[in-house]
Amino acid sequence: MLRISKLTDYGVLLLSHMARDEQAVHNARDLAASSELPLPTVSKVLKTLGRAGLLLSHRGAHGGFTLARPAQQISVAQIIAAIEGPIALTDCSGACAERCELEAVCTVRGNWRRINQVVHDALQALSLFDMARTLPRPATARGRAGGAPLPVVGRRRR
Repeated sequence: MLRISKLTDYGVLLLSHMARDEQAVHNARDLAASSELPLPTVSKVLKTLGRAGLLLSHRGAHGGFTLARPAQQISVAQIIAAIEGPIALTDCSGACAERCELEAVCTVRGNWRRINQVVHDALQALSLFDMARTLPRPATARGRAGGAPLPVVGRRRR
């Protein structure tokens, strides 16, 4: 199973919250309260995102953080890379691929690189603006086991 870390998930959540009011200066305490995340965790994530150039830090009594550029210009791929490093599904598919002991006989390395590129491109195409939009909750189907939500399919981007 492919997973992103909790810190990355929190980073997307915090940035999405900030993207809903891009002009406001957001402080860690208010972001922690609104997201119900621990303040030390929020501070750590904000500091990491600031070092990566996704946030600007503002000092002073009314200081805090703002997005470094419009939400439409920040991709999910950039957020993931800021917290986790380069996106790589396997050790040999990343930009910093180290030499594998099976490299000489591996027949799938090129395919893993193609798959990694497709995933990266999909995450690059999804912006923070897209993530910040509030989507309607999926409807539940009557008669489905446990009232499981219907899958969301075919949303068009504008």
